[in-house]
Amino acid sequence: MSKKDKNAPLEDSAPQDTPVEVTEEYRQEAGEAACQADAAQETYTVTREQMEKLNALAGQLEGANDKYLRLAAEYDNYRKRTAKEKETIYQDAKMDTIAKFLEVYDNLERAVSQAGDEENAHKKGMVMIFHQLEGVLEKMGVTIIDPAGETFDPARHNAVMHIDSDQLGESEISQVFQKGFLLGDKVIRFATVQVAN
Repeated sequence: MSKKDKNAPLEDSAPQDTPVEVTEEYRQEAGEAACQADAAQETYTVTREQMEKLNALAGQLEGANDKYLRLAAEYDNYRKRTAKEKETIYQDAKMDTIAKFLEVYDNLERAVSQAGDEENAHKKGMVMIFHQLEGVLEKMGVTIIDPAGETFDPARHNAVMHIDSDQLGESEISQVFQKGFLLGDKVIRFATVQVAN
């Protein structure tokens, strides 16, 4: 074979004049391709009335979509608000319940603080009950405010008396008449105090 023959393209084995047999499958593929080409080239004419209807429908769709987004946001806000309200209702009910037991706490504290008769079985029982009540309040998240020696804070203390004293600083609490109680950051009962200067 010569160099010229090597570089020459391979010729089809079928002669050029021989008719090619066309199968039914080939006709279907050719027909579909022609239909797709025709469809791609089709143009539509739209009247002004049809265009106005199309714009009106697009506006309705946009309005419905906006309405849906607003409704979804409103529902999300409602869900968050009700969850917060449930938590608030629970905390308020807890505070009200604890507040009713504070009178018992005060009476037990007075009984325990009485001097004398330390070996009496009744007093020992009262001391145990008092410590048990303190433990229950602590487990419920209650903090006892005993502000003796602290600076007066109107957000936590209730001043019922005022004295002048050279030994105590400005607005210093000199005496606590009744301890205060907190549940988290909320005041269940303000501490009743006497303030100096």
